[in-house]
Amino acid sequence: MRRERKKHITSFSASLPTDVHGLFADSICAVQYSLDPSMDFRVSIIQMMREKEVREWAEVEELVYCYLALNPCDVHGFIRDAFLSLVA
Repeated sequence: MRRERKKHITSFSASLPTDVHGLFADSICAVQYSLDPSMDFRVSIIQMMREKEVREWAEVEELVYCYLALNPCDVHGFIRDAFLSLVA
């Protein structure tokens, strides 16, 4: 019998940088392992923007900062592409 692999697994939470004081300061960050980081970052970003009712460009910039600060450099390209796909 063949087991199906889960698309992603949430493992534990992470802490936002201490200099985040705006709209996202009370957010909970979940660490997720992904087989499709481009899509998963995009979905996560859309979810955060809807839940926090992001309306101002400064709020988008703060969200970008949070994603970059919480993730290693090797996934920053996926984060950049996800944000650019939403504002293009």
